[in-house]
Amino acid sequence: MKKLFSDTGLRWLWLTLLCLIIDQVSKHWVAGTFDYQETFVVLPFFNLFYIHNEGAAFSFLADEGGWQRWFFTAIASIASIVFLVWMAKTPKTQRLLSIAFALILSGAVGNLIDRALFGYVIDFLDFHWAGFHFAAFNIADSAIFIGAALMIFESLTNKETNDESSDDNKSDDIK
Repeated sequence: MKKLFSDTGLRWLWLTLLCLIIDQVSKHWVAGTFDYQETFVVLPFFNLFYIHNEGAAFSFLADEGGWQRWFFTAIASIASIVFLVWMAKTPKTQRLLSIAFALILSGAVGNLIDRALFGYVIDFLDFHWAGFHFAAFNIADSAIFIGAALMIFESLTNKETNDESSDDNKSDDIK
């Protein structure tokens, strides 16, 4: 069992736990400090704005009457299991991919906790420019975004993967 954690991406579960704690503490701090829909100006382009999101990204399906709570809870549960399994199957040498999985897992679990406890996700990070407000989000959403960006970056820069695919193309050309 110790080898499973030391020789795989599971060695990055500490990062998952750290991001999950930061996410949950920040959400509970906002919910305990602010009134619902209260805004606190931090910078000319950034506010803390306490809001509930009953939908998914950009409030997708937020007005659907309640069934989406369990739908998104199920999706987050399945995604969490998938990313945990991927971490367990990822060799420790693939550090960037393991970090990406750890971040995505922390975000999925962070929003899963909110949905299971409250029926919505607590969002509070509000960036805006020239009167346009981007969709409010939270630390979990940020972890998912950064993890996904790292996965894309890793797939574009991983020399082994790129070399293997170019070798496959060369053998196809020979045939």
